[in-house]
Amino acid sequence: MAQSSSIQSLFLEGQAGRLEALLNQGAPAATHAALVCHPHPLFGGTMHNKVVFHAMKALSGFGFPVLRFNFRGAGLSEGTHDEGRGEVEDTKTALRWLEVRFHLPVVFAGFSFGAATGLRAACPDPHVDALIALGMPVQVDDRSYGYKFLSQCNKPKLFVSGGNDQFGPRHELEQLVGRVPEPKKLVFIEGADHFFSGHMTEMKRAVEEWVRGTVSSF
Repeated sequence: MAQSSSIQSLFLEGQAGRLEALLNQGAPAATHAALVCHPHPLFGGTMHNKVVFHAMKALSGFGFPVLRFNFRGAGLSEGTHDEGRGEVEDTKTALRWLEVRFHLPVVFAGFSFGAATGLRAACPDPHVDALIALGMPVQVDDRSYGYKFLSQCNKPKLFVSGGNDQFGPRHELEQLVGRVPEPKKLVFIEGADHFFSGHMTEMKRAVEEWVRGTVSSF
């Protein structure tokens, strides 16, 4: 796999103001671009999160240009947290930016809140070819996540979660993914918690193997 080390810092013009972003430059012959969304900003989530970083490394390894950004109110991004509603719009802003910049089909990846939120924008977007949900939350304290929209999502989907994910219990996640249309794959990293602590390598490998067998065959 061809790894690119060139990183560009930039701002996207979002609905609530400028969104801080980082672009890992891809290979000249890249077949896809990629977007990675970060976990909940009110609990310390930013584009520098370790899971987000390793997902970026996995996708960048295929030569894809990979964009990460901070949701509104996180890092240097303007605006304030909008409980997922405005963050869907932030994701749409990032997807449009990638389309204008590269004119390539997109692989979407999101971790936790970034998956729950970003999938709402990525699933119906005609420029998105494939979807990766890492640590997709089902129930977190008083925040319940609904995924009825996934019943209309026929794109290739990868779900990777820790076997001990406290926010996505195995049985509940299996039931959820069972209702999602094919093509799909559900991978549990045994012994891993929601944050894949101590199991980042296995998470990254699961993404790489799926991309190699699914996306690179497009």
